[in-house]
Amino acid sequence: MGSSEDKVVAVIMVGGPTKGTRFRPLSFNTPKPLFPLAGQPMVHHPISACKRIANLAQIFLIGFYEEREFALYVSSISNELKVPVRYLKEDKPHGSAGGLYYFRDLIMEDSPSHIFLLNCDVCCNFPLPEMLEAHKKYGGIGTLLVIKVSAESANEFGELVADPNTKELLHYTEKPETFVSDLINCGVYIFTPEILDAISNVSSHREDRANLRRVSSFEALQLATRSLPKDFVRLDQDILSPLAGKKKFYTYETMDFWEQIKTPGMSLKCSGLYLAQFRHTTPHLLASGDGTRSAKVVGDVYIHPSAKVHPTAKIGPNVSISANVRVAAGARLINCIILDDVEIKENAVVLHAIVGWKSSLGKWSRVQGQGDYNAKLGTTILGESVGVEDEVVVINSIVLPHKTLNVSVQEEIIL
Repeated sequence: MGSSEDKVVAVIMVGGPTKGTRFRPLSFNTPKPLFPLAGQPMVHHPISACKRIANLAQIFLIGFYEEREFALYVSSISNELKVPVRYLKEDKPHGSAGGLYYFRDLIMEDSPSHIFLLNCDVCCNFPLPEMLEAHKKYGGIGTLLVIKVSAESANEFGELVADPNTKELLHYTEKPETFVSDLINCGVYIFTPEILDAISNVSSHREDRANLRRVSSFEALQLATRSLPKDFVRLDQDILSPLAGKKKFYTYETMDFWEQIKTPGMSLKCSGLYLAQFRHTTPHLLASGDGTRSAKVVGDVYIHPSAKVHPTAKIGPNVSISANVRVAAGARLINCIILDDVEIKENAVVLHAIVGWKSSLGKWSRVQGQGDYNAKLGTTILGESVGVEDEVVVINSIVLPHKTLNVSVQEEIIL
């Protein structure tokens, strides 16, 4: 066991604009990590979880977005949490482990005894202090958060086998074609600094193999073209798979919620999961109202303080209303995210939908999805500045920014 004063740093991988294409059209406006879930940017949830770690020295965000896109948020969250948060821009993608190694000097400047590594597009309760305690008992170089899922969905993730008693990681395979295990990798890790040596070894071996190739051989040139650069290291295939079963890595299983946020539909589901969590962790963030002096609120709802909601509107469950939104009399909002500066006029209905920035919904209009978070058109999405005129119905559709709808549409993508 380490000293109670052992420092810890946290690294959150946020990706970049070439990633998250499935998140369009919402990612046209804002980097995916800053898209609001339950009224807070997506990356805010893992950052807030890191605040619960004892002796936390710094939080690093690593990605290849332009620094200006994160500057304002990083400044505000550092002041709010009283913990230094820094955005580190990669010159190019280095992989989930390579990014850690690329910035190793900055990450190690406080001489931390442990390094947390989290993926931004993961939604869970982030049991980080519990993971740290378990990791210290295991005595390995790394511990990964795992969860049991249905056998049918397991092959969409990294499947693993762990010793039921010692929790040692025995086998790891990324998205296998045949079923291996219903235990999957959650994309949340804790390491000792030894992980940097393991990453360095992968790069060195890759460079050695490249040097052994005969440059005069056409086949060798073909292999070199297909091989990965020595500084691109994947945590799963390059580190976890070869070191499984060698008493290096262990697992910590969560019994709580976990989802991966790849699509707008899943962001709506995850917003609801975080709202439900607020009831236990930060209930003051949830709105309330009985329909007399303020709108009737049903279930878990977040309403930004600057939003104006008419007392005769009915809101919830699972609704997040952002800044400067206006909701008029008789409106009904269920299972939706309403982004900044939206106007929802009298008696409009929004159900299973995301309404983009500066959009406007006319009187008696209806914007509705079928409620299947995984289906391409299961969540209706309006991009920025979409106008839906009075009495127009939009069902199971995606509408790109700056469109005006004066006729009803169903199961369409409006380009």
